[in-house]
Amino acid sequence: GDGDSNDGFIIFDRVTIKNIERELICPACKELFTHPLILPCQHSICHKCVKELLLTLDDSFNDVGSDNSNQSSPRLRLASPSMDKIDRINRPGWKRNSLTPKTTIFPCPGCEHDVDLGERGINGLFRNFTLETIVERYRQAARAATAIMCDLCKPPPQESTKSCMDCSASYCNECFKIYHPWGTVKAQHEYVGPTTNFRPKILMCPEHETERINMYCELCRRPVCHLCKLGGNHSNHRVTTMSSAYKTLKEKLSKDIDYLIGKESQVKSQISELNLLMKETECNGERAKEEAITHFEKLFEILEERKSSVLKAIESSKKLRLDKFQTQMEEYRGLLENNGLVGYAQEVLKETDQSCFVQTAKQLHLRIQKATESLKSFRPAAQTSFEDYVVNTSKQTELLGELSFFSSGIDVPEINEEQSKVYNNALINWHHPEKDKADSYVLEYRKINRDDEMLSWNEVEVCGTSKIIQDLENSSTYAFRVRAYKGSICSPCSRELILHTPPAPVFSFLFDEKCGYNNEHLLLNLKRDRVESRAGYNLLLAAERIQVGYYTSLDYIIGDTGITKGKHFWAFRVEPYSYLVKVGVASSDKLQEWLRSPRDAVSPRYEQDSGHDSGSEDACFDSSQPFTLVTIGMKKFFIPKSPTSSNDPENRVLPMPTSIGIFLDYDKGKVSFYDMDHMKCLYERQVDCSHTLYPAFALMGSGGIQLEEPITAKYLEYQENM
Repeated sequence: GDGDSNDGFIIFDRVTIKNIERELICPACKELFTHPLILPCQHSICHKCVKELLLTLDDSFNDVGSDNSNQSSPRLRLASPSMDKIDRINRPGWKRNSLTPKTTIFPCPGCEHDVDLGERGINGLFRNFTLETIVERYRQAARAATAIMCDLCKPPPQESTKSCMDCSASYCNECFKIYHPWGTVKAQHEYVGPTTNFRPKILMCPEHETERINMYCELCRRPVCHLCKLGGNHSNHRVTTMSSAYKTLKEKLSKDIDYLIGKESQVKSQISELNLLMKETECNGERAKEEAITHFEKLFEILEERKSSVLKAIESSKKLRLDKFQTQMEEYRGLLENNGLVGYAQEVLKETDQSCFVQTAKQLHLRIQKATESLKSFRPAAQTSFEDYVVNTSKQTELLGELSFFSSGIDVPEINEEQSKVYNNALINWHHPEKDKADSYVLEYRKINRDDEMLSWNEVEVCGTSKIIQDLENSSTYAFRVRAYKGSICSPCSRELILHTPPAPVFSFLFDEKCGYNNEHLLLNLKRDRVESRAGYNLLLAAERIQVGYYTSLDYIIGDTGITKGKHFWAFRVEPYSYLVKVGVASSDKLQEWLRSPRDAVSPRYEQDSGHDSGSEDACFDSSQPFTLVTIGMKKFFIPKSPTSSNDPENRVLPMPTSIGIFLDYDKGKVSFYDMDHMKCLYERQVDCSHTLYPAFALMGSGGIQLEEPITAKYLEYQENM
């Protein structure tokens, strides 16, 4: 015995403890083997684990309805057996009494297959003496390598002799006596051998960690274990068995329910006919809601079932692949000298008893042969791609979006997307196939947060087929929908319309007819919200005077209100026939330079490389300048050149939006250009805001600009007249 022990210490000095530990762990309790038994499948398992696993399965068979019956025992950490395995084990013919069995089926936690233990059951299994000896050698080497020191000693600490589970600390003999004196409460603390594992076990009773709850305290009205009754807080309380408590409480509850039902019948007999009609209306409404909920719950169940099935399939595939990779990796690690399988085989070779050696070496030799064959050709055990597990829900999403009632007796109104818009307010238009048959409508709207969170719906009752919604938040997204009412009948809601509000309050202005306005080339309407260029006709009349290409000039017009602070947004439409239009902002001093008399031949306005020409970003890359203009024409929107982005023509030319918005943040010195249809920023850049800035426009050749009219009640009346 001493010789074996010494040899064991010599071997484990050379072999890394962690590398061989994997071969010494029970697959059931995940701890070092204790009295291991060899199963018919050649896997080993602790004697206690076999008994506890059989007991756990027996409990699950006898107490199927209990959620707690299938929990792990206080010590055993078992993975829950699959239901199909339990079904096979619990079939008639599977006996749990090893004294009088016909057969005993046992689920091996190592290979996850059911094995037949024969008529003698556990008594028919051999102990794996060789494995026991190796485990004991390992324990001795581990204790020598990792001594646990006393936590309370003064430096240098002594080696601990015991650990207190209540104090979660380790002590040497002297310190334990000092901190656990006789006659005190601490003297009653539970202590064990030196350990670093102070985590509580997985227990069912919160007061007594190793006990199962099996009684019910009638005074405290809570489940307890037998130790709670014997010496705990419930020792003087009246307790009963769990089954008796269940029966008593069920009888009391049923009696109380019968009493309430009897009283309800008495009350119903005194209700008048009018109240009965009101009750019937209420019940019918609730029944309709319940039926709707039932239908949706069926859909939810189908979705949950499909979700569970899909996730289970993905998880199963992932687990299977990872298991294959892990097994393959462990097999290769075991081929290293003094590691895993090789290290374990070296220990087995030390067995001198022939029968014990043959008993263990047979299965080991098969593993060695299999590992040797795997060296001849390396191939990953599984694939890593999950491209076959992508769920396609496009058709189902479209169908769910059209979900509605069978027939409500009134058609669903439809929101007119072309006539609905958002500017300073939101204008929502809809049409109804049976307009005369609807008494009123309810327009609903709500804000959609950036994380797609939906807030509650706001409702507005409307008599007509359009409505202006005010006080919407800037730079936000809103959903709108409408439903029709005819008497007490309500139609389903229309499809939702999503609109985006401008990034800042709308800036109201008109075209300035005095400052720089050239009435020979530009035509301004009476409302001063529309301007057209007539320069093309006048140019033809004076064509004989044109000798050089730079004679043609831009005709500028600006807004009648300047900006000196804050955030502002305005929008306009450029006519599709327009040849060249420039839009943006310009400072007061720059405008004075541009708007000099056209007849002044030396004006920078007519110099090829000055004034307005340099006002184009095409020629100016300054980080900040007192103006910013972009070019629009021939149904295109031209992104100005930039030193930090691609200047290829195909990347700079976009389709001209139906409506264009400009956002000026004066305080931050930034101007942005938007596609109003989608409230999408197309281009932005810094601008010098040291002077007053004005909305600026310029036209060349045929063209027209129409300012967007703010949405007001007058706007709505105008739309209805149209």
